[in-house]
Amino acid sequence: MSTAQHTSLTDNPLLDFNGLPQFDRVQAQHVVPAVEHLLTEGRALLEKLASASEAPSWGNFARPLEDMEERISRAWSQVGHMNAVVNNAELREAYNACLPKLTDFYSDLSQDERLYAKYRALRASAEFEKLNGAQKKIVENELRDFRLGGAELPDDQKARFKQIQEALSKLAAKFEENLLDTTNDFAHYVEDAGQLKGLPEDALQAAQEAAKADDKPGYKFTLHFPSYMPVLQYADNRALRELLYRAYATRASEFGKPEWDNTGLIKEILQLKREAAHLLGYKNYAEMSLATKMADSPQQVVEFLDTLAKRAKPFAERDMQELTEYATKLGIADMQAWDVAYVSEKLREEKYAFSDQEVKQYFPEQKVLAGLFKVVETIFGVQVRKSQAPVWHEDASFYEITDKAGQPVGQFYLDLYARNNKRGGAWMDEAITRRRIGDAVTLPVAFLTCNFSAPVGGKPALFTHDEVITMFHEFGHGLHHMLTQVDDYGVSGIKGVEWDAVELPSQFMENFCWEWDVLRHMTAHIETGEHLPRALFDKMVAAKNFQAGMQTVRQIEFSLFDMRLHGDFDPNGNKTALDLIEEVRDEVAVVRPPKWNRFPNNFSHIFAGGYAAGYYSYKWAEVLSADAYSLFEEHGVLCEETGRRFWAEILAMGGSRPALESFVAFRGREPSIDALLRHNGMTA
Repeated sequence: MSTAQHTSLTDNPLLDFNGLPQFDRVQAQHVVPAVEHLLTEGRALLEKLASASEAPSWGNFARPLEDMEERISRAWSQVGHMNAVVNNAELREAYNACLPKLTDFYSDLSQDERLYAKYRALRASAEFEKLNGAQKKIVENELRDFRLGGAELPDDQKARFKQIQEALSKLAAKFEENLLDTTNDFAHYVEDAGQLKGLPEDALQAAQEAAKADDKPGYKFTLHFPSYMPVLQYADNRALRELLYRAYATRASEFGKPEWDNTGLIKEILQLKREAAHLLGYKNYAEMSLATKMADSPQQVVEFLDTLAKRAKPFAERDMQELTEYATKLGIADMQAWDVAYVSEKLREEKYAFSDQEVKQYFPEQKVLAGLFKVVETIFGVQVRKSQAPVWHEDASFYEITDKAGQPVGQFYLDLYARNNKRGGAWMDEAITRRRIGDAVTLPVAFLTCNFSAPVGGKPALFTHDEVITMFHEFGHGLHHMLTQVDDYGVSGIKGVEWDAVELPSQFMENFCWEWDVLRHMTAHIETGEHLPRALFDKMVAAKNFQAGMQTVRQIEFSLFDMRLHGDFDPNGNKTALDLIEEVRDEVAVVRPPKWNRFPNNFSHIFAGGYAAGYYSYKWAEVLSADAYSLFEEHGVLCEETGRRFWAEILAMGGSRPALESFVAFRGREPSIDALLRHNGMTA
């Protein structure tokens, strides 16, 4: 190694694991050298462990593998995070250059028969019985993952399996990039304010500031959610709603730039996943995907979704009929997809005498954050404090969670506003995972990311109630990661938790957004400073299940589409993904989008986000979360004793035991669908 390169490695912030990430120092040019160095180190270790003659133990075999995995993961999580929230050409190039190297490394690792044999030997040894529960679970998971990684395949099939994994990682990244580029590329300018009747003041102000930033007169609208959604919900101008809806619904499709079209990628991704599943002896990718989930079989998932659809469809049809009738009152005789949000908002305003916009004035950012932290502090007996750390953008901030004795238990970054070059949606990700080495415990650190409207006109950011719910949801994921008490890396926090149970803590936290004792303390009107009035809260609760039937069947539509797409659907056959979603809609949908809607082309959850044959998890886990919350309803929703139990049996346990065991330990019985139906007003 040349002196120059050696210096650059010693000074590379991605290779400094002593404290928090150094986001003020990380540059695109650090990425490739850091990743290559870690992978070279990793390969040397794998070779050393694979050829060691001593009997494998936790200390001489499993622990060194975890150490290596943790270093790679910590460096790469910083790169992946920055690629998602401050994307630029240099960073994207570095990220894409490393993807195949990482996939190659992990494919080789998961196919190494020598390492697989060592894990099998460890599992069969007397030493295994001396391991703690978490360590035993890690060994069992590793054996399963070697099988799923192709370790048992003959050499020629191993090579093909590895090629497939590499291709899939590239295709997923490209799918996400195409979506981001199409979203960023769209801009619609309106000069005549008369065209914008109905739009709320803050949406107009944000659009005006966006146009001004481009040195353009008037107002700028984009496909980023805080700009897009108010138009669909409030603009009286039907043509404007249609224009934005069409642009949004056809993102990354043949209706835009050919190089950003995801249609071909969808087919390729499905072909490769199907081939990978066949190589491992599964009938289809859905079966393979469920090997790491709570659900036993695709059949069980489809039956669960069908049961839910049967219960929800009558409510959805009733919702739709009411909406269609109301649309005619507004002079819309042929309600289209771009009218649904607008008519719904008008109907809700009439029915419950309030609007989202009115409610939003009571939710300034700092008040919402203080209220969220208060809930967490009350039920878990912890404290949340703002702290200092280098961040990637001026919008981001950093916090610390301490226990009653003032000892830190976890930390998190918060990045709340939408902006260009930031991936849409909301998510939690791991920056650092808790583990113990000797007497020292590494604290868990989370990334919490949303895409809310930024402050405009010198006022604080205001959040809709839906955005408040989103924040509680992501914070629930964060708590799962940060409040873990597991000391072994492989099942600490959300690691090793079955994918269809991972939404339990996040959806559980959403329930608090409907509690008067919570909401009144986290609201202050932007002009008057007054708390949310009880009368308005009561209207919100009355409207809580407004269109719950429609929303439920929409989730079921996406889940069934995903399950069938990765099940018996043949990507090489005559039927396309678009044909399939139309078939699913025939069965469950009450809102029919236009034929040119290209929903599959921007369904990044399943094509780029790890939810392939797993989108049902949202509904599956909602059963768990509603049922878990019902214990709080029985004992007082801010009951610290119940909170402590939820922490001890669910959050603290991480992936160290099956999620169903954790649920039963908390609830005292198996989960039931009743609480979910009750929460959604679908019991009668």
